[in-house]
Amino acid sequence: MRLVVAFALVAALTAASTGALTFREARTGVLQQGQDTVIKLLRTQVDRVAPELNYPPSKAGLQEFAIQVARGEPAGTWRVLVTYDDLSATSVPGDPFEDLTPAVREAVYSSSATVFQRVNRGGRSVLLVGISVAFTTTVDAGTNVSGVHVFLTVPQTTERAYIDALVTAVERATVPSLALAVVLALLAARGVLRPVRALRSATRSIAEGRLDTRLAVDGSDELADLSLTFNETAAALEGSVAELRGMEARARRFAADVSHELRTPLAAMSAVTDVLDEDAARLDPDTATAVRLISEETVKLTRLVDDLMEISRFDAGAAVLHLDEIDLAESLRRTLAARAWTDQVDTDLPPPDVLRATVDPRRLDVVVANLVGNALRHGGRPVLLRLYEAGGTGIGVARRVVVEVLDSGPGIPADVLPHVFERFYKSDAARTRTEGSGLGLAIAAENVRLHGGTVRAANRPEGGAVFTMEIPLPGGESAGESWS
Repeated sequence: MRLVVAFALVAALTAASTGALTFREARTGVLQQGQDTVIKLLRTQVDRVAPELNYPPSKAGLQEFAIQVARGEPAGTWRVLVTYDDLSATSVPGDPFEDLTPAVREAVYSSSATVFQRVNRGGRSVLLVGISVAFTTTVDAGTNVSGVHVFLTVPQTTERAYIDALVTAVERATVPSLALAVVLALLAARGVLRPVRALRSATRSIAEGRLDTRLAVDGSDELADLSLTFNETAAALEGSVAELRGMEARARRFAADVSHELRTPLAAMSAVTDVLDEDAARLDPDTATAVRLISEETVKLTRLVDDLMEISRFDAGAAVLHLDEIDLAESLRRTLAARAWTDQVDTDLPPPDVLRATVDPRRLDVVVANLVGNALRHGGRPVLLRLYEAGGTGIGVARRVVVEVLDSGPGIPADVLPHVFERFYKSDAARTRTEGSGLGLAIAAENVRLHGGTVRAANRPEGGAVFTMEIPLPGGESAGESWS
């Protein structure tokens, strides 16, 4: 649209300027031609009838002379004034001859040259011409002014008609010029903007991840160079991304292989540490301390290997859901009891069999355990576990299960909050050497996404952090009753 408007403006300016120049030149030519024709015809007529004028002329003679001069124009549009000293006569009796200006009269009286002037009277244009009648003597063969002066006014009706027709022609030519400019603009847009649109589409395609997108390179102009540069950039980007993806795949495969290889020796180490733990009471204090340290670190290493194996399954797309319809409140109570957290965590759960859903029980247990464990390690007591159903009260409002874990600690720093679900992310204020594998929240987020839900972290206005998990339920309103 901008290109079309630009072409239209350029065409309009060009047509206006060209029309103005053409009009000026044509108008000057038309007026000049009409003026020259009138002056030539006037001189011819004066030369023809002047010898018949008695000298010095009388009033009647001047009258007859003016009439004879006026007859030089067959259309009868000439009006003639003839003067001699104080005598004057017009071709039309009683004609005041108001078109004659003092400047023309003085110019004719003071010289023998032909004087002319265009005068506008009452919205009409007339040509005013003044000449002096001269005679040639036989004594000195010179030319002398007779004292007779002839003034002529003729309306420029024909010239004005020509000029008006010229203006109309210019106006009519402007519309085709603008139409031609719009056509040229559309052709230019098709030739120039089409590659630009193709480049925009290809850029969006690259942004959407289709790195094999390429542009057709036609010609050797700047747009072709731009398309070629885009193709080279896309190829380099595709190569870099492919290399990065290969490195990432190798890193994931390495982590999975290492985790798998570590499970066998860790199983043996765990068995040994279990035996040592049973006999630690009969060992000397230093040896007992070393045994307990080895046992704790073995447990942590086992947890890390298990988490790495779990995250590797997510990366490989091998994680699947084993769905079962369960009582969600009872599942959360079993999660707390299995980890001896029943006395450490307050609960706000619905009564038995009020809120049921089809989920993967093992993965739900992992999510809740990671969220509650994170609150106990990094938050402050009391910790509250809340379960309720949201939505389902109107048309188009989806039902969803909401699990919230609230703590009373210092909250999560603003710079840490966007990264809490990232793998191995550590912050001086939020992570210490004694915490878990660093994958717990990342695994929780993956499990929630596997259920089609979301999980997020935030700070409570009254202090502390809150982790919220939402899992969608089948459509329809809840049939359960509310609880407090």
